[in-house]
Amino acid sequence: MSDISNKGSDLIYELDDNPPFHQTLLGAITHLLAIFVPMVTPALIVGAALQLSTETTSYLVSMAMIASGVGTWLQVNRYGHVGSGLLSIQSVNFSFVTVMIALGSSMKSDGLHEELIMSSLLGVSFVGAFLVVGSSFILPYLRRVITPTVSGVVVLMIGLSLIKVGIIDFGGGFAAKSSGTFGNYENIGVGLLVLLVVIGFNCCRSPLLRMGGIAIGLIVGYIVSFCLGMVDFSSMRNLPLVTVPIPFKYGFEFNFHHFLVVGTIYLLSVLEAVGDITATAMVSNRPIKGEEYQSRLRGGVLADGLVSVIASAVGSLPLTTFAQNNGVIQMTGVASRYVGRFIAVMLVILGLFPGIGRFFTTIPAPVLGGAMTLMFSMIAIAGIRIIITNGLKRRETLIVATSLGLGLGVSYDPAIFQVLPASIYVLVENPICAGGLTAILLNLLIPLGQKDEKPLPHVLKELD
Repeated sequence: MSDISNKGSDLIYELDDNPPFHQTLLGAITHLLAIFVPMVTPALIVGAALQLSTETTSYLVSMAMIASGVGTWLQVNRYGHVGSGLLSIQSVNFSFVTVMIALGSSMKSDGLHEELIMSSLLGVSFVGAFLVVGSSFILPYLRRVITPTVSGVVVLMIGLSLIKVGIIDFGGGFAAKSSGTFGNYENIGVGLLVLLVVIGFNCCRSPLLRMGGIAIGLIVGYIVSFCLGMVDFSSMRNLPLVTVPIPFKYGFEFNFHHFLVVGTIYLLSVLEAVGDITATAMVSNRPIKGEEYQSRLRGGVLADGLVSVIASAVGSLPLTTFAQNNGVIQMTGVASRYVGRFIAVMLVILGLFPGIGRFFTTIPAPVLGGAMTLMFSMIAIAGIRIIITNGLKRRETLIVATSLGLGLGVSYDPAIFQVLPASIYVLVENPICAGGLTAILLNLLIPLGQKDEKPLPHVLKELD
């Protein structure tokens, strides 16, 4: 099976369709609402953990948005071999948050000042991004390694891992946990309201109402939260009017030891990008096997690397293809990359004018959680569909079951493998990496072609 059949497709607009302006704008805003807070949060977390100045943290946030806009433009337009040509949205890679905090804290304890810390962190990020660029050229030789079963496991693990983020926001977020209000009536009520509104509008026959389901749910939730006094505008104070990108604003420093750690995370992010792009291709009714798929995969990973080079140069944390948007595509039925061009332009504008962008951070966590819990679950469903396209014979069942068990096990308690050397532990403490690496190893070790293998009942294939 080399393609995903368009029969019974739920898409309203296919990849190369050009929706009317008002529907394009609605689709772009919906995607922005889904990604904006996760996009700016890493910079805010790193800034708070390293006790960076307000000016530096604000600059990191603005550059994240500008770099994401540039990266999204490259991905959706596909210049030559650069870009997937899909509605692939670029955003800050969460995998780097812990690493940046650990490395930055170490330098801070050694007495290094803020500017030197930033120059070192961004310097190793800049060089490490070329590892992703290089890996894109060897992807065609990894077809035996990165099969639909492996890609499906990675997508499934991405969705299942993100569900944890969504459900925590549903209950009020980490701030609510600290204040003791996590899971109170207000948070759960707002989260359920948003969830029900999104489900209700997605059951409508009207394409416009279905497309706007997520946005309408978020708007309704925001209004109710505001009336309940849950909206905090304190983050809007003392922001610069305009933020202009300055290449190597903090200078350039390179530490080889730091590079080894950051480089490892970059290489692991390639596996995650492969899963994200595969999921985007599937929900966009494009092939997930064959030459077209391989070309999109190669171009998408190449764009990931180049965008991280640009992002690190202007002062942003590294970027990657975002999984969240696959859920948005499924919920809205809009896979048009034309919408991606609007998203790219809007992200750059939001980055240049930080006051506009920072407004999105005032959206209460339960509002986001109500929508994200459903969207992230849709990503997990996409992973299951990818796995089934390759069949679920005994061999594939063993690979999926083992990978899922170890990946989810790590998500429940990341310290389980802490006895391993630090260089290996950094690979397996992340559930996505643990599940993906397990799938790759088993795919190489378990022999192919057993005659007694029988696929699962035909009814499972109906999910494809």
